[in-house]
Amino acid sequence: MIIFMELSELTKKAKQIKEKYRAVNKKPWGIAEYTQGFVGDVGDLVKLIMARNGLRNADNIDEKLAHELSDCLWSIIVIADELGIDLEKSFIKTMEDIDKKI
Repeated sequence: MIIFMELSELTKKAKQIKEKYRAVNKKPWGIAEYTQGFVGDVGDLVKLIMARNGLRNADNIDEKLAHELSDCLWSIIVIADELGIDLEKSFIKTMEDIDKKI
């Protein structure tokens, strides 16, 4: 079953997962911990890109890439929420600005 979600729905789901993590973590996470987790996910993503380019060994690369990209998206959504940033509004404005420049 394929489900397509708007960014607002993805944000709602990301917040639900964040709350589940909050319930099981011994110490509540803040912006620093979410950002550190994001950096770790980006590092994992880089390793998988290297594997895809034949520079490292890994099985099920595309599946793992999809997972890491999703982890990174979750982190970005949660970090934006922690900072009070309307990610959808900011993304649209940023893309419009870039579009004008190119």
